[in-house]
Amino acid sequence: MKRVGIMTTGGDCSGLNTVIQRFAAGAMLRGWRVIGILDGTDGLIPNPPRIIEFNERTLPIENARLAGSILCNGHAGAMNFETSAKCGRLREFNRRLRESLDELKLDALILVGGNGSLSLAWKNKELYSGLQLICVPKTIDLDIPLTDRTIGFDTAVQQLTSYCDQLMLTARSHHRWFVVQSMGRDCGQLALNAGIATGASAILIPEIKFNVDSLIAHIKNAPTDYGIIMVSEGISLRGHSGKPADMIARKLSAAGIANRTAFPEHIQRAGDTTATDRILATCMADAALHAIENNETYVMTAVDGFRCHTVPLSEFFAAGDAVADPNIPELETANAYVSPDDPLLDVAYHSGIYIGEIK
Repeated sequence: MKRVGIMTTGGDCSGLNTVIQRFAAGAMLRGWRVIGILDGTDGLIPNPPRIIEFNERTLPIENARLAGSILCNGHAGAMNFETSAKCGRLREFNRRLRESLDELKLDALILVGGNGSLSLAWKNKELYSGLQLICVPKTIDLDIPLTDRTIGFDTAVQQLTSYCDQLMLTARSHHRWFVVQSMGRDCGQLALNAGIATGASAILIPEIKFNVDSLIAHIKNAPTDYGIIMVSEGISLRGHSGKPADMIARKLSAAGIANRTAFPEHIQRAGDTTATDRILATCMADAALHAIENNETYVMTAVDGFRCHTVPLSEFFAAGDAVADPNIPELETANAYVSPDDPLLDVAYHSGIYIGEIK
C-alpha cells in the first residue's frame, strides 16, 4: 500500500481544497493512505510533524469549493526556508525537514505551491530524495513557466471583476474614476484579464511601458466621465514612491480628473472556487495520481491547451526568467510574465483600452 503526503505552501488562493479533495479521493480509490501535512514545510519542523490522515469522512465533497486550504499554508514566525535563512539556521531547518520526511515514510509527496515554492523544491531536491515529488502549480499571479493556467487564477479574475463591477456603479453616480490596484507581483496577467473582463478604460501592467501624459489624454478623451483604471501592483513610476494606485491617482488629480483609489487586496485570493478552477484542479490532481503510478518524480503538472500532463521541474526552472529571491540568499525563482505577443494585449488595444505604449 502506497503512503502519499500532500501539502499546500506559499500564498493563498481558491482551488486548494479542490485539488486536495480530488487527489485524496483518487488516492483512496487506489487503496493508498493519504497524509495531509499541516502548514506546509512549517508542519514538518515540530517533532512529531503536524499531520492528519484523510479518509472518506474528513473530506466532504461540498467543502472542496471553498477558498483557503484545509491544510493551511504556514504561519508568521514559524521556522521555514525564509525565516531560517534570515537567522542563520537554514542547515538546521533542512536537517529537520529531511528527518520528518523520513519519519513519515512517504512513498510520494504532492507539493501544491507557487513559483517560489516550486523553485525551492527544485533547488533543494536532495531534501526529497527517496520519494516521488510531484508539484502542482497554484497562484493567482499566473507567473509559472510551462503551464497555460494555474489553480486559483480564474477565481481571482472573477473576484476582481466582480469587485470592479460594483465600483463602476458608484463611479457613474459621482462622475468619478476609480484606480484599482490588483495583485500579481511583477506579472500583469491578473490585471490584464480582469481589466478586459471589467471593461476598464486603461490597464497598466509591469511588462508594458506606459506614458502618464498619454494615459491622462486617453481618460480626458474617453466617451464617459467615469470608469475603471486597472493598475497592477508591480508597476513603477520614475521619481515617485508609494503604492502604484496612489501614484497614478495623484497624477490624475493634478490633471483635474476626479478619482478615488481602491484596493481589493485579499478578496482576490478568496471566493468560492469557479467551475473552471475546479475542473483545472481535478485535472491536475488526476495528472499527479498518474505521475505516481508511472513512477515519475521531480515533475510539475501543467496545462498545454486542453491537455494536462507533467513536465520535469528542471524544465520548469530553465524555462522561466530567473530572479534572485530577496529573502533567501542564493535562491533564484523562475518567473513567467505577460508576453509581448500575448493576444490579449491586442484585444485590449482594439477595444479602446489604454494598455501602454504597445503601438
